[in-house]
Amino acid sequence: MNTIPLGSTDLRVTRLCYGAMRIAGSWNREKVDATAIQNGIRILESAVEAGYTFIDHADIYGDTTCESIHGEALKQHPEWREQLVVATKCGIRRADQPTAGLPGRYDFDADYIKQSLDGSLQRLGLDRIDLYQLHRPDWLADPAAIAEALTAIHAAGKVRYFGVSNFRPSLVSAVQSVLPFPLVSNQVEIHLRRLAVFEDGTLDQCLEKKMTPLAWSPLAQGRLGASLDENAALPKDPADVEVVERLRPILRDIAEAYHVSPLAVVMAWLMRHPSGIIPIVGTTRPEAIKAAAQADTITLDRVSWYRILIAARGRNME
Repeated sequence: MNTIPLGSTDLRVTRLCYGAMRIAGSWNREKVDATAIQNGIRILESAVEAGYTFIDHADIYGDTTCESIHGEALKQHPEWREQLVVATKCGIRRADQPTAGLPGRYDFDADYIKQSLDGSLQRLGLDRIDLYQLHRPDWLADPAAIAEALTAIHAAGKVRYFGVSNFRPSLVSAVQSVLPFPLVSNQVEIHLRRLAVFEDGTLDQCLEKKMTPLAWSPLAQGRLGASLDENAALPKDPADVEVVERLRPILRDIAEAYHVSPLAVVMAWLMRHPSGIIPIVGTTRPEAIKAAAQADTITLDRVSWYRILIAARGRNME
């Protein structure tokens, strides 16, 4: 799989990212037993075998167990320490943590960021994180406190590069204004049912700042899955059904023209944007992991790209 620089850095990543959010099989850590851990390791092996070398985590995924599974996988595959670029995220605190009765909340307090990083390093079995991202934006986010934490972490050699996730452009600018180094990524929801980032300044800012957009949920949390397979069950939302029915024939035709899977076409549609969008592939099925990787072999022409966009919007360009 081809590699590209992440943002304006020397850190090179594959043009698709494997998202490890589901490798534990549960968001309840009490249900993640030895069998689940081995299944998770096999899923990671499938991704690496398919050519993915950029792996996305977050401390909240599987209630920390996804990071732990990655750490166990490294024990079986020590060569991955040099082969894989690992990203993870912090900032979401689940309910009842650290004590019962506390609400779920966001937290970019400097001490909590540092504490979260140390926990992720331990679980992942790493001495340094390649890309550390601030997760859902804290409503009490203080750029000065964030800068204090990230600067200290960077000076300690615990993180190579920093990014954000789900940040609006104005908050990116506020944080970047007090950092001594650039933010290199913004991980946001981008797919054919979530087109706002093309118009709200998010992708424009990525172009301006040389930040790489990482697209989570490229299949709209599965709502677009039926557009890839005419035998699949249609989604429940009538609006999604209309989009799927418009997309199906177009994705099929373009996939046949490029000799790839419809899934690869959806990923390639994202990758065609000049900001260098990297789709995060979150499926746990080996065949789908491989099918998505085909996107790295093609570049959609402009007409095909707009045919897909118009079908998703349900109207012609103004």
